[in-house]
Amino acid sequence: MPVLHNRISNKELKARMLAETKPRTTISFYKYFNILDPLAFRNNLYQQFTELAVFGRVYIAKEGINAQISVPTHNMEALKALLYSIDPALDNLRLNIALDDDGKSFWVLRMKVRDRVVADGIEDETFDPSKTGEYLKVEQINQMLDDPDTLFVDMRNHYEYEVGHFENAIEIPSDTFRDQLPMAVEMLQDNKDKNIVMYCTGGIRCEKASAYMLHNGFKKVYHVEGGIIEYARKAREQGLPVRFIGKNFVFDERMGERISDDVIAHCHQCGTPCDSHTNCKNDGCHLLFIQCSECVDKFEGCCSETCREEVRLPETEQRVRRAGRENGAKIFNKSRHRQQDGLNIPSLQVTK
Repeated sequence: MPVLHNRISNKELKARMLAETKPRTTISFYKYFNILDPLAFRNNLYQQFTELAVFGRVYIAKEGINAQISVPTHNMEALKALLYSIDPALDNLRLNIALDDDGKSFWVLRMKVRDRVVADGIEDETFDPSKTGEYLKVEQINQMLDDPDTLFVDMRNHYEYEVGHFENAIEIPSDTFRDQLPMAVEMLQDNKDKNIVMYCTGGIRCEKASAYMLHNGFKKVYHVEGGIIEYARKAREQGLPVRFIGKNFVFDERMGERISDDVIAHCHQCGTPCDSHTNCKNDGCHLLFIQCSECVDKFEGCCSETCREEVRLPETEQRVRRAGRENGAKIFNKSRHRQQDGLNIPSLQVTK
């Protein structure tokens, strides 16, 4: 079966999106359920999403679906009707609506079939991802944050935790979910008598993590329903204290949603308080890092003097320098440090 896909350049698609005048709404959703033919499911959904002018990133696997998308606001009800009708498992599917949204989060629809909707590295055939921990509502979350017998465990990457997290939450110091799962089990072995609350951005990682903790002998396991996005939304709607501090990192053009006014991270170049992520402007680098406005000007949006010098070169020479260079998805990892161009900045970890 052929894979349907877009044939227009990214540059043109982005220009079209930026020129749009009608409002868009950014949403995310996921669901673990059995999909017998992921490719056929994908192609059917791709056609219907295209008709509704949906942009975004969607992963489909035999175990379910995971999506972060934007849709023209006037098509929201049509989108809901479509999703609810596709499969009984998606009836009344929870849609997490973005908190800080200008509608410019995506400009193209990318829909991929994968082995897993979240790469978890789990090979144990006895593991059942449907046996999850208990969902927690906002009021319960706030109460448990004050309970000394409860541990909140952040199941996001380091660079997400760095800019925002729940009060006193435990960081699992890894930048891949597959590494975090066994690490969380090991780190929490001496706390099996405590309540373990897992959380993540929209719920998909912490839901599977809660099932993995139960699978590994933990008894009192919970997870935040709808993740940080839904928690903050419901807390504001209900007039309850928002106990998440800082910014919620999101995987689209916005790179973050402001939850509280606290800025708990620092510029990776000068150390001033800052929580604005960016990608290095050098096409031969694209490092994800935190950069303040002064360093944006000083380094011209680059992560180092070396990259700033390279982007000033003619394009032909830049391409020659980039030829054969490893350039995976790079992020700053603060677990190690190195000297670069006279600056004491975190070492980077390359993830594929």
